[in-house]
Amino acid sequence: MRTVNSSVPRWQTAAARLAILIVIIQALGPRAGWSQEPVQPGIKEEFLEQEKIYRSRRADGGRVYTTDRGLSRYAELLPSGFCEALSRLGSSDRWLDIGAGQGQAILDYYVPEDAAAPAEKCRGSAPKARAVAISIEDRRRDNWKQQAARLGNDRIRYLSGKRLGQYSPEELGKFQLITDVYGGFTYTEDLSRFVDKVLKLLEDGGSFYTLATGVHLEDGTDKLGTLYLTELEDAFGREVKVCSWLKKISCVQVTCESKSDLKRPTQLIKIRKVCSDTSVQRTKLVEFEAGYPPARCFQLDP
Repeated sequence: MRTVNSSVPRWQTAAARLAILIVIIQALGPRAGWSQEPVQPGIKEEFLEQEKIYRSRRADGGRVYTTDRGLSRYAELLPSGFCEALSRLGSSDRWLDIGAGQGQAILDYYVPEDAAAPAEKCRGSAPKARAVAISIEDRRRDNWKQQAARLGNDRIRYLSGKRLGQYSPEELGKFQLITDVYGGFTYTEDLSRFVDKVLKLLEDGGSFYTLATGVHLEDGTDKLGTLYLTELEDAFGREVKVCSWLKKISCVQVTCESKSDLKRPTQLIKIRKVCSDTSVQRTKLVEFEAGYPPARCFQLDP
């Protein structure tokens, strides 16, 4: 263990450390100082490839990625407590599902009581909340249109054609519950802006349920040799766990459940908003490789 000469005043040693840190930051250049450099050309090409993936179809006409996850699948993939939170919503409450695909989870939520499958325990028996589905493209099928006609557009809405950040607060309003299952949190190129938008849409006391796959787990149980899909690093290139970053946000309570037994190490995440003055540490995209989902690396603003 290194020791410090007790005859040297504490303020002098602190000043020396600060001077060394400044020299290091200057030597590292713009990367450490959080430059405002534009996105690199290689990343722009990957963005174009990602857009092709969003529009691509298999030979049978289906999407290359899943768009029909039902409510029972949400119950399996999201953190514990999701079903209870959804079932507690009343008729005046609102639920936003980001990356909703065909909107199957919302349709399952509204299935009549006598027709519901036993697995749909999330539904509850209280009057149903109003629900909004968001998708990049319109992936509704006839069953959505029939349910919307039966319930009325004031109960379920389907929005498409834009990313979450492109909607104004007036278009969306506020929500008591927001979910994201392999949606914007997994695909966005601006992670901090996405999280900030979600928090602004939440009512105080509301919760956001999501998951992050292919990440460094909070409990450290991810295996050596893992190919990570979403990585965060500080200004010096040191690893930062997704949950560690989220827990620095003001006015929220974050709980994380680590899943190392899945195909990729996955973090189940719940963010509860406890007051309005939220502040998210900014991220900058430094690497992006198109895919479903894409591989991304973000650097944190120091």
